[in-house]
This record gives sequence, structure tokens and C-alpha cells, in this order.
Amino acid sequence: MGDSIRKGARVTGTDRSKMATDLKNRYYSGESIRALAATTGKSYGFVHRLLTETGVKLRGRGGAARPDEAKAIASH
Repeated sequence: MGDSIRKGARVTGTDRSKMATDLKNRYYSGESIRALAATTGKSYGFVHRLLTETGVKLRGRGGAARPDEAKAIASH
């Protein structure tokens, strides 16, 4: 996904939907917003906004959720 969209380019339409789904899945798998931003070439704010637009329940600061919290988050 990150290879098909140039750094700094606007992401709209189906590309934005595909990126949102990919980022959502990767976030729920345990990657941080900062890691997602680094691998996509997008800003922290863009990734954060895209995740919240798709209804992702964000983890608190301080790392990955404990196993019982991860199960609850993944079920959303």
C-alpha cells in the first residue's frame, strides 16, 4: 500500500478507503500510530485522523494493550 501512494500526495476516494482498512488492521495487530506513519510516509496526525474516522478505538498511551484489552478492542 505505501508504495503506491507518493509521500505528501493527497489520499482520496478508494485509495483512502483501502489505506484506512489496511491501517486499521495493522493498528489492531499492535502497530503504533507512529510506526504506521513512518511506514506510510504520512504524518502522525493523518494516521490518527484516518483511524478515528474509521471508528477505531485508540489505545491509551504507553504501548500495546494488555491481552484482555486487545481482545475487547479487536472485537469492535
